[in-house]
Amino acid sequence: MKKIAAFAGSTSSTSINKQLASYAATLLNNTAFDVLDLNDYEVPIYSEDIEKAHDFPEGAISFNKTLDNYDGFIVSLAEHNGAYSAAFKNLFDWVSRKNREVFRNKSVLILATSPGGRGGESVLNLAKGTFPHMGANVISSYSLPVFYDNFKEGKIIDTSKIKELTTIVNEFEKTL
Repeated sequence: MKKIAAFAGSTSSTSINKQLASYAATLLNNTAFDVLDLNDYEVPIYSEDIEKAHDFPEGAISFNKTLDNYDGFIVSLAEHNGAYSAAFKNLFDWVSRKNREVFRNKSVLILATSPGGRGGESVLNLAKGTFPHMGANVISSYSLPVFYDNFKEGKIIDTSKIKELTTIVNEFEKTL
């Protein structure tokens, strides 16, 4: 059976993007999944000086090895000032120093949500431009605006938004 990793580009213990990534993974039909937490992969702020003096931090080594275990990825990105969260960008900066193909040329479904009406559209557009350079075969993207109105008790409540995400997840699953 194929297996994917779902995770948020956030270290918040109440991450709405982790909730969305986890929910999307439950829509898979014939694929197992693990939900990863970036807090399990602690790394210092990337610096060439730190890399030269101390090599690679254990968190980056561990995350890099973990990514090898999956056939694809569902990533829901937190948007901080129109870009990736610092924690996500930093971890990926470290990992890319060991393996430029961070996503291993595998299928990636990119998601984003926010409390606002744009639903993380800026970070989605950024990811669509940069993830392919990091070895991602970006299958599709999905934005859920106004998270707290559209997501209740662990799931999306708007039937049209559920249908849209289910369709995208099914397309993603066919590529694994």
